[in-house]
Amino acid sequence: MARPNIVVIMADQLAPQFTSTYGHPLVKTPHLDSLAARGTRFDSAYCNSPLCAPARFSFMAGRHITKIGAYDNAAEFSASTPTFAHYLRLLGYRTCLSGKMHFIGPDQLHGFEERLTTDVYPSDHAWTPDWRHPDERIDKWYHNMDSVREAGTAATTFQLDYDEEVAFAAKRRLFDFAKQGDTPFAMVVSLIHPHDPYVARPEYWDLYSHDEIDLPRSPDADDPHSMRVRAGIEADAVEVTDTDVRNARHAYYANTSYVDAKIGELVQTLEEARLLDETIVIFTADHGDMLGERGLWYKMTMLEHSLRVPLVMAGPGIEQGTVGEPCSLVDLLPTMLDLAADGGPWPVLGAELDGRSLLSVAAGGPEDPEAEAVGEYCAECATHPIYMIRRGRYKYISCDVDPPMLFDLEADPMELENLADLPAHADAAIAFAEEVSRRWDSEAIRADVMASQQARRAVHEAMLMGKRTDWDYQPRRDATEDYVRNHKDWTEAAVASRFPPMSGQRSRS
Repeated sequence: MARPNIVVIMADQLAPQFTSTYGHPLVKTPHLDSLAARGTRFDSAYCNSPLCAPARFSFMAGRHITKIGAYDNAAEFSASTPTFAHYLRLLGYRTCLSGKMHFIGPDQLHGFEERLTTDVYPSDHAWTPDWRHPDERIDKWYHNMDSVREAGTAATTFQLDYDEEVAFAAKRRLFDFAKQGDTPFAMVVSLIHPHDPYVARPEYWDLYSHDEIDLPRSPDADDPHSMRVRAGIEADAVEVTDTDVRNARHAYYANTSYVDAKIGELVQTLEEARLLDETIVIFTADHGDMLGERGLWYKMTMLEHSLRVPLVMAGPGIEQGTVGEPCSLVDLLPTMLDLAADGGPWPVLGAELDGRSLLSVAAGGPEDPEAEAVGEYCAECATHPIYMIRRGRYKYISCDVDPPMLFDLEADPMELENLADLPAHADAAIAFAEEVSRRWDSEAIRADVMASQQARRAVHEAMLMGKRTDWDYQPRRDATEDYVRNHKDWTEAAVASRFPPMSGQRSRS
């Protein structure tokens, strides 16, 4: 068969634990369920940094954030960093982005031939944290508890406006691809939901009985980083009631169903465009959301609800089933290259990759008992780099200024018992600690993080002076070529825009 098209649908801040696909008893995600029923569901997929921009940059580059300096939500994603979009172009694919990717810096394409929308967040260095003053909150952009206390319904929000535009533009472009012929394409459709603010359209809110919305049952996490995050989001100082928490979770569930509806729309468009049978659909997210579990909200921790992501693949050659081995977003670049190369050679790589292809296991091959997922965090609410290694049933978390944490996720999926200091697990804890020392020069990384922060703050301060210069993406559109214009024969425009084409179509007199 011909090389497959690739469509990646990415949600924002969607923890797999809050989907019916991954077993939640209340949340309704029928379209994701359907995708998983005809494809492969990965049950131990992780982001590589639990924050929007770093997670997305590692996804794009197939490399960990400390390799590319993608430390936080204001770190520049260098134009010289090769991405899967660059490599797919070298393999003859058309590449397209519709939606959020949180690119920071003047390059707002990073290998995509076209971008259909602007981004939803700023592209400059404004959101740079400052590890010199870790206790200072930047109220303009730091998370706080307002999203929990103000949760509810609305007819429209900036996030709804954005995702409606993203989905519409993507669906229209899919029909364009269908009309244009046989060249394979790769499209990323990246939505902002169910990211907070937790505000939902009424029809999605009404999918759920409010009294049935479950409340978190796990005790508050008391490790040092969780306490820093609680302080950073003001959860230690601002009281929220059970009503607030239930409202926030209700809206999050509703917005997860909204994302699921967009999955359904996109799959339906692929079917109507006669592309579905030759397209690999991948659904994932940039990171998760604690959503009140362990007394935490949003992300920024290495705990499961923050760090894990959904990952479902379906399409030609993908087997129906589940995969338990750990994997992460950096694995998607080599997976896409395997799909696009179709057994042939990859293009010459511009940098060594940190991921591995998941195509073999998605096609029914054996799982790898040594498979791993690696996480790094170097952003707000931290003072030193934080590392995570997930291998087999164990997950290890390390930071120079915090006690290590070791969890047996098979026996303790809520991470309630830290095994790091227990004699029965001493060998595993020592082996992980030695591995962290080999893999990361933590002192050098911290120095680089702080130098990067200092440089970016200086650049941002200067850019506030005088004439403002914005890097935000301006979608290119020539309205003189849209629809029917005087330099076009309107009957030809009607024929050209119709899909499926009408056999024996005749022009109207």
